[in-house]
Amino acid sequence: MTSTHPSRPPAESASGTESADRVADVLVSFTRSDRPLGVSQIARDLGLSKAVVHRILQSLASRALVQAIPGDARYALGPTAVGLGTKAWSQLDVRSLAAPALRRLRDQTRETATLSVLVGNRRIYLDQYESPQEVKMVIEIGPQFPLHSGASSRSILAFLPQAFIDEVVAELVDLRPDVDPDEFLDGLAQVRDLGYATSTNERNTGAASIAAPFFDASGNVLGSISSSGPAARYAQPADESHQEHVAQVLAAARSITRLLQPARS
Repeated sequence: MTSTHPSRPPAESASGTESADRVADVLVSFTRSDRPLGVSQIARDLGLSKAVVHRILQSLASRALVQAIPGDARYALGPTAVGLGTKAWSQLDVRSLAAPALRRLRDQTRETATLSVLVGNRRIYLDQYESPQEVKMVIEIGPQFPLHSGASSRSILAFLPQAFIDEVVAELVDLRPDVDPDEFLDGLAQVRDLGYATSTNERNTGAASIAAPFFDASGNVLGSISSSGPAARYAQPADESHQEHVAQVLAAARSITRLLQPARS
């Protein structure tokens, strides 16, 4: 029997696929850049005409996937892209993936182990395994936290693109004019060198935390693992028990990074 629906001409199909590829390539360009992008740079990097890139950006902007920078000719990722990131976390089910590492860290340290992820320009707690001790840290799942405060946040921030870091530092200085931006940036550089962050009495009085980031297959930071508890139970950096605690947190974060790598055939 002959179909009554005309088939799509091969040329049209190929053209549609090529157009979709171009849109995807432009959008992916923003995930690989540490700063906003302009039409000329995207066109040059992708080998496309400026007219084509401009049309694509206008289409993406109409859906808030990208947004124009006020007073600038460049674009950055928009709120819809942030929403896609949140949705991706729910589909990835990173809570289930990270659960064994969290339980192991809690059992090793006897302190509360937490899982945080980056969503837009904020951090949220996705999960925790509470300390078995009577006096312990307990966090609230769901609320968003800034990236400039706390070990869990700064262990993520330190590994983000510089343009992102600059925005967070500007936000911090607006909130606390007494903060020295250079000193804060030096602290982030130390986090990058060590691979982890610590905090004491920073977000909560009497609380301490050690946190380390985990990454996707492309080396992009996705979130952090922390071990948190009363500051009185956390040793000084020079103490051997502190170094053991750090090693346990780093091992937990690295195990999650390994699980996020694509399976090898």
